[in-house]
Amino acid sequence: MAQRPQRRGGATRNGSRTPSRDRRHPQERDGEGIIPVLAKAVRQVEAAAQRGRIRPNQRTAYQVVALLVREERARVRSDATISEGERTAMMTRLDGIATILAKTAARDTTLLALLADGAAVSPAAASLRNDMLKAAGLEPDPEPEAAPEPEVMGSAAPAPRTVIPQTVIARQLANPFLAPDFSAAQAPRPKTNRLGSWELLSPLFRSFEYGGESSCMPLPEPGRVVHGIEDLELMHHQGQVVAAAAEGHRTFLLADEPGLGKTAQALLAAEAASAYPLLVVVPNVVKANWAHEAALWTPRRSATVIHGDGESIDGFADIVIVNYEILDRHVGWLGRHGFRGMVVDEAHFIKNKTSQRSQHVLALSEKIRERTHNALFMALTGTPLINDIEDFRAIWQFLGWIDDKKPRPALMAKLEDTGLAPSDHGFYTAARTSVIDMGIVRRRKVDVASDIPARRVADLPVELDDAVGRSIRAAEAELAARLMERYRYTLATRKESGVVAEKEGIDEELVRRVAAAELKNTGTGSGEKGENVFTLMRKIGQAKAGLAADYAAQLARSVGKVVFFAKHLDVMDVAEATFEKRGIGYASIRGDQSPKARKENIEAFLTDDSVEVIVCSLTAAGVGINLQVASNVVLAELSWTSAEQTQAIDRVHRIGQTEPVTAWRIIAAQTIDSQLAQLIDDKAGLAARALDGSDEEVGSSADVQLEALVALLTEALRSEPSTIADGDLLTLE
Repeated sequence: MAQRPQRRGGATRNGSRTPSRDRRHPQERDGEGIIPVLAKAVRQVEAAAQRGRIRPNQRTAYQVVALLVREERARVRSDATISEGERTAMMTRLDGIATILAKTAARDTTLLALLADGAAVSPAAASLRNDMLKAAGLEPDPEPEAAPEPEVMGSAAPAPRTVIPQTVIARQLANPFLAPDFSAAQAPRPKTNRLGSWELLSPLFRSFEYGGESSCMPLPEPGRVVHGIEDLELMHHQGQVVAAAAEGHRTFLLADEPGLGKTAQALLAAEAASAYPLLVVVPNVVKANWAHEAALWTPRRSATVIHGDGESIDGFADIVIVNYEILDRHVGWLGRHGFRGMVVDEAHFIKNKTSQRSQHVLALSEKIRERTHNALFMALTGTPLINDIEDFRAIWQFLGWIDDKKPRPALMAKLEDTGLAPSDHGFYTAARTSVIDMGIVRRRKVDVASDIPARRVADLPVELDDAVGRSIRAAEAELAARLMERYRYTLATRKESGVVAEKEGIDEELVRRVAAAELKNTGTGSGEKGENVFTLMRKIGQAKAGLAADYAAQLARSVGKVVFFAKHLDVMDVAEATFEKRGIGYASIRGDQSPKARKENIEAFLTDDSVEVIVCSLTAAGVGINLQVASNVVLAELSWTSAEQTQAIDRVHRIGQTEPVTAWRIIAAQTIDSQLAQLIDDKAGLAARALDGSDEEVGSSADVQLEALVALLTEALRSEPSTIADGDLLTLE
């Protein structure tokens, strides 16, 4: 029998070479070694996929098997000491394992993300990898040397991009003695040290693999809490979280399904806890929406949004909103600002503890905890777990339930009170309950169906703050300037000829005539060159496409199937490219499809679990199809009429639908898009749209287009000095 080859030395993560060592069993025979271990593990994952449910620990096993197969294939190919016959036999067996991996991924396409280059390898995956190597009689990987922790805040030499806005400096000068708040009682301490020698984090994470009756902490009944909010009423399930904060609870993993109002709950919980100033860390796509919701739910509190280097922020604001992407520039002064509360939206974004944004978020939470022992911490996510139970680790650490190695005192006290140890029967159930009671809140739409309307439309403003956004604002300014020039010149000419007497203020009749003329010329193609309302709206749709698709992808990961509507094909193209990149299965309904292709795509969305999103044209798919397997609709572009919008939503809001339906309108903030959304609501009637689903049409698309131009011109006239521009007399008749 030929002698087995030794494993060659390899490069470590820091690029240095490790000495050659024999990682293979010295007497490896058929049935021994790494390949049988991998084959056994992959068959277990395949069996779970066939049953229709792959648990997080099986996802971890899938990733580890794939990584080890890659390594073993590379080793077998390059090892010159193996005979050709031996190499062929080993490659055949590895190919068989790879085939099972591919078939399993075909059943559950979300597994493909685990195979991507740069996919995160969790601590649980690293541990399982070593266990497999040991089972194969091989030497496990050595523990990596701990890299020096980067100084993310308070360093003597700030990073080049670190900034301190001038208004923040002004606030610091106005309040130079911002003392820590130690008035609140310390967190409960364990009465015993019975569990002091146990490794508890792994059992705590594993306790959530076994499931349980409820994933929601006991919540009090909401009382009558008045915050000066007009015409807005909290739903029962929302009021419960606010009541818990009012009673003194200070940490929440708020994992309600999308559409249940987590933003409002967080803002009012901060109000109930007097957690001001409040820091809110969010994805860029929802930054504008947080400012909008803060104005609605907490109108007595000032909110400021950090853009770029923060030149325009209000350092004295009660609520400071910043997105993950620019957190590195501001983390220094944010850590010293004296926040009494912190909210992290879409908290699954910090699941990778090695990422810079996760390190910044965790460091900020520690800074706040050091100064205020009764601070409010809220992690908001409709997707608390992505791949693995270990995804909980960073979120729990942000909330202060655990540190890097063990539970913190408050959670440890609850575990000690159970009287159980990990070796005892019933420990995992009791441990899971202890963690949930720390502040996990999870409700589904079906659980609170009596609270929410059968159908509602939720607006999600997004910021277009890149070059495309600047281009759109410039195009909008160009259109407004052209309208304003015509208005002023026509008004001046009429006054000189004595047609009208001079009067103060804006001539609303003339505004409407100018807008009507612009719309008429645009429609006939006889208008001047330049932007018009139609080209402007198309540009806005193109700019929103990627952001809308990103949000639809988040929904698909958290609540299941999503219907995505757009007006233009280029917007649909961007959305489909985004889903392709994210590894999300999708189908498409377009006007140029054959009836057979259309039917096949609809059937795939209705029956194939791997098809998570259907991308629909508003004109081609707005009527005549049933898509009620979904309860969430994303409207990437606005319609010109409420009827068209209602018809799109009614593809899912129809007989056979068992859940409340939410339609998410993506609105480009600080553009004509916002005015158009308001006009559509005004025409249809906001109450009918939100409460009873009425599609009664009030006015036509031309009315909305005209009113949009009227609003654009009126706002321009109000914000600009009244001057007469040179030009020719515009014929309005």
